[in-house]
Amino acid sequence: DFSKAMSQAGTSQFQEVIRQELEYSMKVELDKILATAHSNELEHTKKDLEGFKKLFHRFLQEKGPSVDWGKIQRPPEDSIQPYEKIKARGLPDNIASVLNKLVVVKLNGGLGTSMGCKGPKSLIGVRNENTFLDLTVQQIEHLNKSYNTDVPLVLMNSFNTDDDTKKILQKYSHSRVKIYTFNQSRYPRINKETLLPIAKDVSYSGENTECWYPPGHGDIYASFYNSGLLDNLIGEGKEYIFVSNIDNLGATVDLYILNHLMNPPNGKRCEFVMEVTNKTRADVKGGTLTQYENKLRLVEIAQVPKAHVDEFKSVSKFKIFNTNNLWIALSAIKRLQEKNAIDMEIIVNPKTLDGGLNVIQLETAVGAAIKSFENSLGINVPRSRFLPVKTTSDLLLVMSNLYSLNAGSLTMSEKREFPTVPLVKLGSSFTKVQDYLRRFESIPDMLELDHLTVSGDVTFGKNVSLKGTVIIIANHGDRIDIPAGAVLENKIVSGNLRILDH
Repeated sequence: DFSKAMSQAGTSQFQEVIRQELEYSMKVELDKILATAHSNELEHTKKDLEGFKKLFHRFLQEKGPSVDWGKIQRPPEDSIQPYEKIKARGLPDNIASVLNKLVVVKLNGGLGTSMGCKGPKSLIGVRNENTFLDLTVQQIEHLNKSYNTDVPLVLMNSFNTDDDTKKILQKYSHSRVKIYTFNQSRYPRINKETLLPIAKDVSYSGENTECWYPPGHGDIYASFYNSGLLDNLIGEGKEYIFVSNIDNLGATVDLYILNHLMNPPNGKRCEFVMEVTNKTRADVKGGTLTQYENKLRLVEIAQVPKAHVDEFKSVSKFKIFNTNNLWIALSAIKRLQEKNAIDMEIIVNPKTLDGGLNVIQLETAVGAAIKSFENSLGINVPRSRFLPVKTTSDLLLVMSNLYSLNAGSLTMSEKREFPTVPLVKLGSSFTKVQDYLRRFESIPDMLELDHLTVSGDVTFGKNVSLKGTVIIIANHGDRIDIPAGAVLENKIVSGNLRILDH
């Protein structure tokens, strides 16, 4: 046993030496990169690289999944409140004064590449020529006009989206919404073999674009604080931010939740509220809220030991998942940021670059900080508050007559008999937005649709109606044109189908 203990001590000493060497090598490389910065970018590059260094240090310290499965417990009953209970309290007469304490923050760092688009994802047209950003501005403008308030919009951009977003913001200069932006950090990608940065200097244009990445939305706390905007908003009397992904069209300002935050029934304010919703089969990979060491904690699938992944995905054991709609107290962000006390698990995101080089990105998720805040709460909201558009299959749903658009907000049509959304799976011929748009002469009537699967070279004529379960499969070399005015109800269509104009 003694020799075993000695060899273990030796191993851990050896690992410690390796760790120190890796950290030293990283510091040398980062100093070289910093030396190439111009005086006007020196300050923020320095802050970015300092933040990255902290993350890299933690990455070297932590090994294996970051949760001890045995410590995971179901959250206590009162730690996740049903939305109906919060709504039942009603609204006070002075809701405008409560609204004036709110700031809406949209996570706007993502590109539209997964949908075949160049530039920021928020500039993709989703409904009647309106982009995600248009709809967001319309929603907040409607609030400000209805209640005579001044709720500002803050966009967290990344170096990928900042220029294009700023150009487009000019078109809102006459709208009744103050719009601010700040940039999330820019971190260097790490060579998977050497664990050193692949960037040689600070530039991120041309062939250097692949050397850098925005480190996930968990970076909001540091970059919001560093930008000075957090202090400015506190100075203006703002108290809470409502944070959500810009591509979640269900994430509108909810007055009942806001009132619950500002006027808590027990007199004790929450610093952090996470909106969760019930899992369906489509959401089994979503992060879930658990009780861990007497704190509410967000557990993501990447943190789960392999042996427990199926259990994590179980809809019966973990019934809810995180929508990434979060309400956070500004004063708490400031306090925790100044104490360096925001603790988020590291997400290691492996990527292969165009040239075949394997790299890793170290990222964090905004919801993971829930355990650092006091008096956190989950609210189980209706599914309608989670309407993300990640693919053209999602886009088809939000463009269809399943939803009506009013003042920038989408609501499920009253003509739909049941509140669930149809399951839509469009094949690879529809992945890019321009291909998708080309294949629909008009968006089909989907009010009575349960399930749609489309695969292969398929096009839809005008005024097609889809009902029940519809499966359309054109095999390789075949083509299917669904004729104008067709009504498909519980149908499987396969083979070749060409309608020729005479």
